[in-house]
Amino acid sequence: MTAASSIECRGFGHRPPGRRAWALRDIDLTVAAGEHVLLLGASGAGKSTLLRAIAGLLDDGQGGSADRNDGTNTEGTVRVDGAPSFRGNPRVGLLLQDPDAHLLLSRMADDVAFGLRTRGVAPQEAARRAAAALEAVGLTSVELNGARRVATLSGGERQRVALAGVLATNPGVMLLDEPTSMLDPDGAALVRASVSRLARDRGVTLIVVEHRVTEWLPLVDRVVVLRTDGIAADGPPAQVLSDRSLITQGVWLPVVTDNKPSARPAGPRLLTADQVSLQYPGAATPALADLTMCVSAGTATALTGPNGSGKSTAALLLGGLARPSGGAVHASPQLCAGVSETRPHRWPSRDLAQRIGTVFQNPEHAFVRATAAEELAAGPRARGRSGSQVDDVVDTLLERTHLRPLAEANPYTLSGGQQRRLSVAAALATAPRLLVLDEPTFGQDPNTWLELVELLRERCDAGVGLVFATHDEPFVAALADARVRLVAGRCSPEPS
Repeated sequence: MTAASSIECRGFGHRPPGRRAWALRDIDLTVAAGEHVLLLGASGAGKSTLLRAIAGLLDDGQGGSADRNDGTNTEGTVRVDGAPSFRGNPRVGLLLQDPDAHLLLSRMADDVAFGLRTRGVAPQEAARRAAAALEAVGLTSVELNGARRVATLSGGERQRVALAGVLATNPGVMLLDEPTSMLDPDGAALVRASVSRLARDRGVTLIVVEHRVTEWLPLVDRVVVLRTDGIAADGPPAQVLSDRSLITQGVWLPVVTDNKPSARPAGPRLLTADQVSLQYPGAATPALADLTMCVSAGTATALTGPNGSGKSTAALLLGGLARPSGGAVHASPQLCAGVSETRPHRWPSRDLAQRIGTVFQNPEHAFVRATAAEELAAGPRARGRSGSQVDDVVDTLLERTHLRPLAEANPYTLSGGQQRRLSVAAALATAPRLLVLDEPTFGQDPNTWLELVELLRERCDAGVGLVFATHDEPFVAALADARVRLVAGRCSPEPS
């Protein structure tokens, strides 16, 4: 059994470099060795910041880190087993929100074994432990063997590989930042079971950040609710979550909501995919095969299916950002007005951005400006809007997406949920006729989730066509008029 570690934070605060506001402040928290904690809070409350501090990954930009009061951007102390966290601790395993931040090597098994090899574990033993960790997260089938290249994995599969890398090191503390956010229901259940088994069998200390709480409650002893200015609630799960006022503070509570959309009449067809396929270089099989669908103005279509089924690939093809290996995607006269070519992947970037807005699975892939406000202004300016028109668009979207206090913040310093809202708002700002969104609700609290639903409903009601890839079934229920389900890269009949 792995020896668990204790965690102690006293007066901890951190402000990202270049930001005036503190991301987190006045945090006093003790987690006993072997305790299992669910860490909740609104989007932007500082949950990821706290996990990074415990793992010793924060730097204030001036050489100061947690437990070192020699920089203006960090204050207080964070200790693991009594040792300052800024020194780093090999007993702490951290799963970041963005799995790509973990992945370094080209082969799946090699990447999982990398952390072990840097700690001096013999090659044969490292390979054995990597294989066991991959099996624990469900990556053992023939098509997902350890030799598979990381570049061919879906976002959800990458998330599982990153988690396997954490599990393989046998940490005394596991810090998991939204470990199932990109996973299909079966994959999420498998990961929760693996984390529960390993945490209990090895006796490790566990802190999990998740916005959806119901499925994690059987695995934890304690719930802590975080605000940027301290701890809002702390105690046994039943006691903490009985406070319904937490919903107004941006905490998902275990409730069922009915948000079914009213029926919308379909407008003119905007885009048609006819037996479209895509095979990435070096891949043994197509990532997507024979996708046939159409998107009409004023309707929302959900792309669903298990991890690795081709949803993100379909989104890239429909968004004109990938060239089909077979078949074709054609825009209607209404969508390609002013452009002679009907195939979006052949449009110049300026013409594409004015007609189809795309939100990537990783929002950082789309950021092009130094502040959130400038990011929102870039699209309208490119379309020739006047200064006052640009200001109106930016002001409205900052307000609607709860990002006004962060207008001058660098997009790369925002939390994962804030980055997601900024990427959606930036796509909306350009006012395209068609929006293609990949996991648009990732990292959202109930208030920001509902605001995104309302924003997208309004655009749909105004005649914009929507396509979104998601595992968020409440979001599908709230917005979708139609569903295209993908399994193993092919269209599958809708579930009854």
